[in-house]
Amino acid sequence: MAPLPPRAISLVFLFLFFTATSATRRLDDAGGQPTTSSAMAFLRSRCATTRYPDVCYDSLLPYVSTFQTSHVKLAIAAADVAAAKLRAFSARIKDLLVHSAGGVARVDAALKDCKSTISDADNLARRSSAELGQLDVSSSQARWHVSNVKTWLSAAITNEGTCTDGFEEAGEAAAASPAGKEVAARVARVKQHTSIALALVNGIPL
Repeated sequence: MAPLPPRAISLVFLFLFFTATSATRRLDDAGGQPTTSSAMAFLRSRCATTRYPDVCYDSLLPYVSTFQTSHVKLAIAAADVAAAKLRAFSARIKDLLVHSAGGVARVDAALKDCKSTISDADNLARRSSAELGQLDVSSSQARWHVSNVKTWLSAAITNEGTCTDGFEEAGEAAAASPAGKEVAARVARVKQHTSIALALVNGIPL
């Protein structure tokens, strides 16, 4: 038999690749993993219960393979995303403090307070993720674990709001400063992710 030309061989490999990919994404009726499409549909439906459905879906879609159709694992992913956003924000506040050193005293003071409250919010989000990791919804302690997480994420949202309150209390000039405006915009964004995590925790069936 004559050997296949290179182009034919390439087409055969492409066919086999797409066939294998399609097969791995099917739901095995005997108890296999959900398909990617069903996991995405699950994510879309859960995000619809939050105040920011589009932000929820876009930020959690990259992690869909980690939670599939699990309410608890989805909430863990959301808490992890919120914590990551808060860590990035905290790092940015440090940069702002370095560049504003020796500047307006009220702005510096507000940034320092903000750094503390956002760091606390980050710790609360990470603590929430760890607590959810111990959650067994069939356990008698499940409601206690979920209550803890709700308390911590609510406190994180309060801390985020305290950050912007500090600039407002520092006066109009501080709030209207470049640092004040940037902080306000970033707080608004991170609060969305913390709010999403809290909403998804509220949706865990117990």
